[in-house]
Amino acid sequence: MGIKEQIRQDMQKAAKEHDSLALSALRMAVAAIQNREIDAVTRREIAQGSPLPEDALIKVVASMVKQRRESIELFLQGNRPELAEKERSEIAVLERYLPKALSPEEIEALVREAIAETGAKGPSEMGRLMKAVMPKIAGRADGKAVSETVRRLLAG
Repeated sequence: MGIKEQIRQDMQKAAKEHDSLALSALRMAVAAIQNREIDAVTRREIAQGSPLPEDALIKVVASMVKQRRESIELFLQGNRPELAEKERSEIAVLERYLPKALSPEEIEALVREAIAETGAKGPSEMGRLMKAVMPKIAGRADGKAVSETVRRLLAG
């Protein structure tokens, strides 16, 4: 079963169990996926009626998690801990549909592997190295963490 079907099934379960928080988060995920499908058809990335590939669905859900993390920071700055907690709860619901996150050590290992493959020597080659690393990481780590690791390894 794909991510989209799993989300829909879990949404129905949340509705039956009157879990309003999970239901809300899952409804937003379904809407975001539908918007991405419409966008993909409009851009002629997929044919009308064709499903999005799983990796594209993972990117949609990962994007939603990232947005919520950013919102948490803003809510905490604005002294709204109750809204930050709601966002944390939604993240917990959405993360069930993402692949297991990479540890900092695993990210570093992948970056070192990419450095060996590309022969990158210094900070000026960061863009080329990021291009090589990101497909391997695809939705399993935040781009910011990867970027910091790349920068640190190329500088040192």
